[in-house]
Amino acid sequence: MNIILLGPPGAGKGTQARRLVEEKGFVQLSTGDMLRAAKTSGTEMGKKVADVMARGELVTDDIVIGLIAEQLDGEAGKQGLIFDGFPRTLKQADALEALLAEKGQTLEAVVEMQVDEDALVDRITGRFTCAKCGEVYHDTTKPTQKPGVCDVCGSTEFVRRADDNAESVRVRLSAYNRQTAPLIGYYYAKGKLRTVDGLGEIDQVAKDIEAGLGL
Repeated sequence: MNIILLGPPGAGKGTQARRLVEEKGFVQLSTGDMLRAAKTSGTEMGKKVADVMARGELVTDDIVIGLIAEQLDGEAGKQGLIFDGFPRTLKQADALEALLAEKGQTLEAVVEMQVDEDALVDRITGRFTCAKCGEVYHDTTKPTQKPGVCDVCGSTEFVRRADDNAESVRVRLSAYNRQTAPLIGYYYAKGKLRTVDGLGEIDQVAKDIEAGLGL
C-alpha cells in the first residue's frame, strides 16, 4: 500500500509516519532524506543533486522524481511507501501518478490531517526536539517526564527550530494553503482522500489513520 500523509507544517505527519513505519512495516520516503543521501552517493543522479545544491538552487521536480524512481526500483519499492514532502503541487502529483503507473504501482490513499490554524500555531511554537535522537516534545502537551531529560535516550540537549515562531509559522501556513491545499480537491476527485482530525491525541489520530486505510 502506497500512501501520502497530507497536512500543513506541524500537523503531526512525521509522528504518524514514524508509527506506520515501526508498527505496520511501511517505508518512509522523505524528500529531504533522499536528497541528502543522493548528494553523497556518487551516482549520476547524486552528482546532479550535489551540483544543484552547491549552486544554492532549488532541486527540480524531475530530479526528485528520479530519486523516487530509484527507490521504487530498489528494496523500498517492495514495501508499502509513505510519501513525505512530495507531492507539494498539482504538477508534482501528476508526475508521481505517472511514475507509479510506469512502475506498475498505484497510490492507494491520501490521508489529510485537518487542523485549526490558530491551534496549530500554538502547537508549533511550543515544539522542541531532542538533539540526539530526534524525539519531539511540546511545552504543554508533551513535556519530558523529567525536566530537561529526554524520555527516550536520556540526552539533556534540546533544540527549537529558529522558524518555530508565530510569524514564521503563519508564513509557512500561507505557502501551504497556496501550493499544497489544492491537492485535497485533486485526490478527493480521485476517490483517494481520507480525512482525520490532526489535532487529536497522538494515539487516537493513529487509530483514525489506520481505520481510514483499513489496516
